[in-house]
Amino acid sequence: MLSIGVDIGGTKIAAGVVDEDGEIIAATTRSTPATDPALLEVAVADAVAELRGEHAVGGIGVGAAGFIGADRRTVTFAANLAWRDHPLADELERLTGLPVVVENDANAAGWAEFRFGAAREARHMLMLTVGTGLGGAAVMEGVLLRGSAGFAGEVAHMTAVPDGQWCGCGLRGCLEQYTAGTALVRAAKRRAASGDPLLGPLVQAAGGDRRAIDGPLVTRLAQQGDPGARELIAEIGTWLGRGAATISALLDPDVIVVGGGVSAAGDLLLDPARQAYSVSLTARAHRPLAPFVLAGMGNRAGIVGAADLAR
Repeated sequence: MLSIGVDIGGTKIAAGVVDEDGEIIAATTRSTPATDPALLEVAVADAVAELRGEHAVGGIGVGAAGFIGADRRTVTFAANLAWRDHPLADELERLTGLPVVVENDANAAGWAEFRFGAAREARHMLMLTVGTGLGGAAVMEGVLLRGSAGFAGEVAHMTAVPDGQWCGCGLRGCLEQYTAGTALVRAAKRRAASGDPLLGPLVQAAGGDRRAIDGPLVTRLAQQGDPGARELIAEIGTWLGRGAATISALLDPDVIVVGGGVSAAGDLLLDPARQAYSVSLTARAHRPLAPFVLAGMGNRAGIVGAADLAR
């Protein structure tokens, strides 16, 4: 059976028809009207209508950034979209006439990696997406963990440093504040402002303006061998490994999949993560170490995972 997967981002809605092997056989995009839920739903419905014009589908899966209720129908809260206790599935079913399943976007991407990507040989997977923020998903015994209210997998807001850096969630010391792209850029700008000579090439690459430093620039210089940029990436990787060890003490995954934009740094990020994980994991001398692997589905993951969960 074919199904449609929809990945709703802050600026773009990506939708695709997906077959049972996780292949996208048709795709389309729309702009995201982030401030108006009704217009956003119309945009999703319009994309679905376009895809249905050529393909017979049985349902729709929607991956959305935010807290999704355990019913997989309601968006309880989304930081960057205008949803508050919003019955998204009901509205989309009304507009499309098809059954709809709603899932957290990180869960959808994680499910795609588990079913068709880097963790397809695993039974117990932890996925960490290191982008602007930090996302997470866990599959145990082949079942996607959602929790009692649907909020499981929110690894970003585990406490990494008590009373540490303020987080956008309103708490302090969350893991996201030490592992995500925002943390990478914040550390780079702070060190550049202090006159750290190791950051000189990075500032120069930013046109002499430290305010222009961004994550892709740090990653590019790191890949070119710049010591300062590599040190910045390694610091993020170290925090990622420590966080993964804490999560592993609870979940014991057999593979840890790392995706998101910062993962473009490859082993420059993963090697420090592996090292920190190996020294931070409880009972490390008496248990296998879960391998860290790069996500394999790329930008397709949200669409494919959402569609497969709907199926």
